[in-house]
Amino acid sequence: MMSATTRQLVAAAAAGDQEAWAALIDRYSSLLWSVARSFRLPDSDAADVVQTTWLRLVEHLDGVDDPDRLPGWLATTVRRECLRLVRRAAHESYGPIAEVADDGPGLDAGVLKDERDAALWLAFAQLDEGCQQLLRVLMADPPPAYATVAAALDLPIGSIGPTRARCLSKLRQMPGISQLADGTSAWDGSPGRAT
Repeated sequence: MMSATTRQLVAAAAAGDQEAWAALIDRYSSLLWSVARSFRLPDSDAADVVQTTWLRLVEHLDGVDDPDRLPGWLATTVRRECLRLVRRAAHESYGPIAEVADDGPGLDAGVLKDERDAALWLAFAQLDEGCQQLLRVLMADPPPAYATVAAALDLPIGSIGPTRARCLSKLRQMPGISQLADGTSAWDGSPGRAT
């Protein structure tokens, strides 16, 4: 089932094939989660949004006219669900980006990595919301296709690469980050992805 096209999976799922449903979920869950996380929602809210998006697909599965455009539809739906949730909870603040503990070897290496990551995330939080969302979505593993990113963030597909480059350039120019990007530290230009 995993090698089936999206069109085949949608048709089989609409006919009640649970294996096709599982394959659709497996294929597109990382996309949904990356869009939901780009809104900096708590894990429980992100899980609710992802689940609601799958529910919307169940409700509208018979009406999917072009199954090949399903990734864009899913990305748009999860984005709308996130916006709905954020609007409902507008008075709440989701707080700063949480840091992840380092399980790496050596105390000094861990301290240096933590310092670098803290500086990077602090600078990342100072980027405008559009840059933050774009970079978070592009950091998904595996990276989503630009067409999917365009649909998820409502951007022209041709602007994604140049916008990403501008956002990373802004990030590199922030105080405390220039030494990370100038070769004094192994940094590949992506938040949280130092080597």
